[in-house]
Amino acid sequence: MKTQNKSKSLSKVPKDGLHPEIIRKNYLGSKKLLNKKAIISGGDSGIGQAVAVHFAREGADVAIIYQENDKDARETQKLVEKEGQQCILMKGDISKKAFRTKCLERVKKQWKTLDILVNNAGIQFPKTDFEKITDDQISKTFDVNIISMISFTRDCLELMNKGGRIICTTSVTAYRGSDHLIDYSSTKGAIATFIRSLSVNLAEKKILVNGVAPGPIWTPLVKETFEDIASFGKDTPLKRAGQPCEVAPAYVFLASEDSSFITGEIIHINGGDFVGG
Repeated sequence: MKTQNKSKSLSKVPKDGLHPEIIRKNYLGSKKLLNKKAIISGGDSGIGQAVAVHFAREGADVAIIYQENDKDARETQKLVEKEGQQCILMKGDISKKAFRTKCLERVKKQWKTLDILVNNAGIQFPKTDFEKITDDQISKTFDVNIISMISFTRDCLELMNKGGRIICTTSVTAYRGSDHLIDYSSTKGAIATFIRSLSVNLAEKKILVNGVAPGPIWTPLVKETFEDIASFGKDTPLKRAGQPCEVAPAYVFLASEDSSFITGEIIHINGGDFVGG
């Protein structure tokens, strides 16, 4: 399994309900992000794609970082451009420093500045047997999910000014754990701590740092890594999994002026699971 949010992405949910809904037809943009520039890692499908399309409908140009699925990336670009906004596609492995540097150089050349950074790229390798989690798997999961996030965020600060927004995707597993996603949930816990620590560090610069902790959401990662998808999300109080279109508006809120007095916080979108923090 090798993905940073990849797969087919649909703007309309099929009757089986097992596919991502990217944006609701009745979602009306109100120029909350007019003329803003945003980078979204893992932005070619799932939650990342939904965030890109919502940002575009709110008036932002977006740069998408994705690993390998050109078809999905082009679909995201098509959806963003349909909203009248620019979409830059940047393909590569975000855990590699050379690629991250290349991304920043391109954004700097085309935009000069950056208003919003969405750290959303992530991978997971479900294992119910803890003893079968290899060192290579642990290293890869941490490299993509948190180590590269810290490094890339640090480097992006060169392009960010007062009022900038950094939004990181963590997970409900950071709060309640996961017996089959031990290394993954550990990275998500690290992301939650990263959000809180960085928010304090950047407060004086007036750059706000927040996060979103999705619960079970229909994304390509789910279909590619879970065997029993029929029961996915059924253990939530709402008895179902959520859709990307139900998560993305939280990113719009955190990227807009509506959240100007919020930093170091995490929004939980998990179907009713009660978690601390």
